[in-house]
Amino acid sequence: MERTTLDLQRQVATATPDEPPVNRTGEASALASLPRVGIIRNARSHRNKGAECDYLNDPNVISAAPQTKPELAVALARFAREKIGLLIIDGGDGTIRDVLTRAAPVFRDKWPPIIVLPMGKTNALAYNLGLPHNWSLNDALNTALRGRAVVRRPMIIERLDTPQRDRVGFLLGAGVFNAAIEAGQTAHRAGAFESLAVGITSAFGVMQAMVGFGSSPWRSSFSMRLRTGEALEEIPHYAHGTPDSRYLVAISTLTHFPFGLRPFPKVLEENKLNHIVYDAPLRRAAAMFPPLMLGYDPAFLGKIGIHRGATSQMMLEFGDSFILDGETYPGGNYRVRLGPELHFIAP
Repeated sequence: MERTTLDLQRQVATATPDEPPVNRTGEASALASLPRVGIIRNARSHRNKGAECDYLNDPNVISAAPQTKPELAVALARFAREKIGLLIIDGGDGTIRDVLTRAAPVFRDKWPPIIVLPMGKTNALAYNLGLPHNWSLNDALNTALRGRAVVRRPMIIERLDTPQRDRVGFLLGAGVFNAAIEAGQTAHRAGAFESLAVGITSAFGVMQAMVGFGSSPWRSSFSMRLRTGEALEEIPHYAHGTPDSRYLVAISTLTHFPFGLRPFPKVLEENKLNHIVYDAPLRRAAAMFPPLMLGYDPAFLGKIGIHRGATSQMMLEFGDSFILDGETYPGGNYRVRLGPELHFIAP
């Protein structure tokens, strides 16, 4: 992982009060040793439900627990006016997506360092950053005081055929990816989360793709066209399926995920638009899915209609919906490009 050292020590020297406040347990608040902190807490996140948090009453904190996206935008605008020096996102991948999307026009090219508290049903970014499952606010603050951070660049998804807010996220998928996410939601409802849910979903999807029949979404192609790079050349489409359809596309600036999954070639780096594309639901291609997800990268993939690569931008034409970090968006014409370099506090 690409690590950086943040200049927080100078800010600490000027921001630390003479008498640090104490929380309701009587312990000195670590938050008092940092620049002004802004916290967005999603009280509906899986691990936050019913949980209390002392930090919301800390005098060095501006906190918000917005219930709607407009409320989130208002809270982030306040953070910018108050010139926070640290942004904390208390929630899962969906919360991170929403915060980054609403924060992009607020912070522009002057983002504060970010702490992620992985409290959601899925926490792929937290896993990628190397955060332990029990990563606490105190752990994160102590790490922030040492100025340790990891650089990650999210994707910016811009709609071209109609006015719409740019979206910011880390994992985009379409085609059978949608069915996989729905299977994951079913696993969540059954009580499986994190790596267990990923494992169940992956196994179920491969089984359906290999033995399914008829109009099952696990055996269908989907309307889409995909172009990459500065020249916006179409990703090759081999003799399987039709030129204006694909079976699956997944795009991410991350390279490894929970459950040890590494869907992109090992030679790729973080902070690129890494992608994997399946042309058609061939059973021999579906059989390759498990080893590919674990990093296997044989030379014959193109011959069975599987393509992997990395680029700086992509043009996507979707006839059906797609999913960004767990949320569904309508089909249309989109440009995907690299977002700003963000500094995430990580051990």
